[in-house]
Amino acid sequence: MNKKWWQKEVIYQIYPKSFYDSNNDGIGDIKGITQKLDYLQSLGITMVWICPIYQSPMDDNGYDISDYYQLNPEFGEMKDLDELIKKAKEKGIKIVLDLVINHTSDEHPWFQDLLENGENSKYKDYYILKSGKDGQPPTNWRSVFGGSVWEPLKGTDQYYFHSFGIKQPDLNWENKEVRKELYKMVNYWLDKGIAGFRVDAITFIKKDQNYDNLPADGVDGLVKCTKKTRNQPGIETFLHELNDETFSKYNCVTIGEAPGVPYEQYGDYIGENGYFSMIFDFRYADLDVASGSEWFRRVDWDVLDLKKLIFTSQKEIQKAGWGANFLENHDQNRSISKYIKEEENRNFYSATMLGAMFFYLRGTPFIYQGQEIGMTNFERKSIEEFDDISSIDQYYRSINEGFSEEEALHFINLRSRDNSRTPFHWNGENFGGFSEVTPWLGMNENYKTINASQQEQDPDSILNFYKKIIEVRQTSEASECLIYGEIEPLLEDHPTIIAYKRKLNDEEVVCYFNFSSESQKVELDHNKYDVLLNNYKEETISEQECVLKPYQALVLQVKGADLS
Repeated sequence: MNKKWWQKEVIYQIYPKSFYDSNNDGIGDIKGITQKLDYLQSLGITMVWICPIYQSPMDDNGYDISDYYQLNPEFGEMKDLDELIKKAKEKGIKIVLDLVINHTSDEHPWFQDLLENGENSKYKDYYILKSGKDGQPPTNWRSVFGGSVWEPLKGTDQYYFHSFGIKQPDLNWENKEVRKELYKMVNYWLDKGIAGFRVDAITFIKKDQNYDNLPADGVDGLVKCTKKTRNQPGIETFLHELNDETFSKYNCVTIGEAPGVPYEQYGDYIGENGYFSMIFDFRYADLDVASGSEWFRRVDWDVLDLKKLIFTSQKEIQKAGWGANFLENHDQNRSISKYIKEEENRNFYSATMLGAMFFYLRGTPFIYQGQEIGMTNFERKSIEEFDDISSIDQYYRSINEGFSEEEALHFINLRSRDNSRTPFHWNGENFGGFSEVTPWLGMNENYKTINASQQEQDPDSILNFYKKIIEVRQTSEASECLIYGEIEPLLEDHPTIIAYKRKLNDEEVVCYFNFSSESQKVELDHNKYDVLLNNYKEETISEQECVLKPYQALVLQVKGADLS
């Protein structure tokens, strides 16, 4: 295997608005990240991915960029970012930024010039404009955030296209001038000294150029735009060019957000000459809804379903290249609230079991802020309490689809992106130590019992167990095997245990994770093991079997066996 530096990283995702507020305006900022570098270093983090900090009206919390070269003043100044990059490097931590190049904000100068000058604008071909049909939008496609993908351009019969929010017009990647501008910007940031990018919504950059209607799939008479705007034939030309003009010129890491890519195309994305270093696979993260963009279509699932999705993903990624493993991110709800169905079982054991289960899969592990202390979903009592535009859309779509207001609120409390965006719980003081003033988003009140300060002082906390999880992967005798080894599923038909082995040359590590509130007995293939990780203090192993306690994580290094 051709080893790459980024395969060994442990990446921590920061939602800057909610991480730490250094100037007490209720909003997290870049200096706040700098002030918490010691915390990240002590956890064992080697790289930080920061969600967008560019100039933005913040309609979609920074994923609507109005200036790619400026920072949003609420996050700080460029000198603050330079200081963060420098101080992080001193602590052995690299910085990765978000790259949002499918769309801009409607407040970007290019779009503002289009609004002002219309047909005479230099930038009229920088966006996607189409004429309406009989007073109706050009097609019946629904945006990811609800409503038509088309918004009328005032004073004309034309509409502009937006895959996501109304204030996020898509860029016209068919225009070579647009692409050149974007590549110049990408290289500017790489020259500044960042380690690379997480690449947002990249499979949306190519649209079906026919722009024809499809049969409606909802009571609104619209159809999901993804059938015509995501992972379309011809996207490979754009992605090769993007890589050739930017990433390949630097020894950087790129993590693609690439929903909709079938497994048979993974080689194009992450193979030897792939567009990206690694990509996220969202199939197991979205197992509880029939469609990742329709939260009201709920799906009942069990551990076997989760296991099948994880192992299929691992097998397919292993065939193609390298994956980015995650339990949570800024678009997902909290993992302990999702994967542990009974509230009474959401505790130290289930949180640490989940953490270890995903961490030793093949690929680079990502930890989302607050995951390492077991932060949970919240429950908001009215739609007015939500900030996330996707949640608000899902609420009204649910009602239009025939559900009651109570049911609609239940759906979005389960899946809302605000679940993971609540301010970080630093301590049990007012506002969780995030700020001295009321935060921009209402907090989960359990910060008094779930917080980093309390857990740092408790040797048996979720946080301190995460440190052990990371230490085993990064520096134990089994480190090479756990990072670079192949993965092989075990106990594939067991209803409540997820188990697998990692193998590298003559090394072997076996990993068992009990997703049940009852003890489970498993037979062992060998009789000599070193225990690398156990979230219970007592041993549960005899020569030929072990008894997994409720929500136990057990990671064993095989000793003295012929594994050839």
